[in-house]
Amino acid sequence: MKKNMSIHSTENSAFLINSFRDKNTILALAEKIAMESKKLPHDLYMMEVCGGHTHTLMKYGLTKLLPKNIHCIHGPGCPVCIMPKNRINQAYEIAMQKDVILLTLGDMLKVPGSKGSLQHARSLGAEIGFLYSPLQAIEVAQKNPNKKVVYFAIGFETTTPMTAALLQKAIELKINNLFFHINHVLVPPPLYAILDSKDTKVNSLIAPSHVSVITGSKIYEPIFEKYQIPIVVSGFEPVDMMQSILMLVQQVTNNTPKLEIQYSRVVNTNGNLKAQKLVKTFMETREEFQWRGLGNIPYSALRLKKEFAKYDAELIFDSILSKENIQDNRACRCGDILRGIAKPLDCKVFGKSCTPQNPLGSCMVSSEGACAAYYKYGYTN
Repeated sequence: MKKNMSIHSTENSAFLINSFRDKNTILALAEKIAMESKKLPHDLYMMEVCGGHTHTLMKYGLTKLLPKNIHCIHGPGCPVCIMPKNRINQAYEIAMQKDVILLTLGDMLKVPGSKGSLQHARSLGAEIGFLYSPLQAIEVAQKNPNKKVVYFAIGFETTTPMTAALLQKAIELKINNLFFHINHVLVPPPLYAILDSKDTKVNSLIAPSHVSVITGSKIYEPIFEKYQIPIVVSGFEPVDMMQSILMLVQQVTNNTPKLEIQYSRVVNTNGNLKAQKLVKTFMETREEFQWRGLGNIPYSALRLKKEFAKYDAELIFDSILSKENIQDNRACRCGDILRGIAKPLDCKVFGKSCTPQNPLGSCMVSSEGACAAYYKYGYTN
């Protein structure tokens, strides 16, 4: 009986997923968008903030279904892509210290810093591992009591609660050899920077879904109040995205800009209050943080609170960490792509000297990067 229940459960899950990828539904939505777009008073420049949304657009060819007056602009919502070289260098420097094990997420291993990637450091003998879940760091620390285990934590509001939960668990278990290099960033601050920029064309937003599960849609309310542009929190599936685009178009044609939630099966206004409280227990906002392509954005990232200083790798290793900001490779346009003023095909090295096997910039490294999406799904001209 249990076996049959499992089979039915799998079949139901597949049916649910397939319904959000149904060809006929996608084409029907595309037709509605095409009809509504004829009434647009101006071109719609939508920024899909999240790299996951960019990959959905590319994978399912959704951009090819949109009329010419609707433009997709790729945003800075890829946590690996926005990491500046000086933070990569700090991870490299920590990893190269004696009796240190550095742990991070897999995409970070190949991101180039000015001293090399973490993958390069590992080839030189540094102990570097990647995690599927931050909580795996507990086991590594317990098995290596005589080493300093450093978790290089990255991500937007989606992954921050897991880092907080990891620290909470380490304190409960009295693990004293686990340290944190915090690189968690926030979604709203870079959006203000982009929308305030003189060279932006963005006049509507497709807001991230996983981030919004944690934060709730309320984090976009001040953005809407300031700029009065259409904002829709969208799910990741192709039907989700096409429905979200239709909602944006209808807001403009009806002259009723608002903040809407398309992904209502998961996202609400207030978000996960328990996760938010957990983060606030252990972390606070930094005064400044350097973003790749966007420069220094005040109050755009998090750090550990002072009462948890003994777990803070930035303090423990402060004397050996480089602090200077480092420019990206001049041939790479990753920074312009993250600011929404260029696309991968505008970069002269895309698909030539810059490939996933030999990435010059982080947008080609990350599984959520725009360049990686264009390359993977064959958008080469």
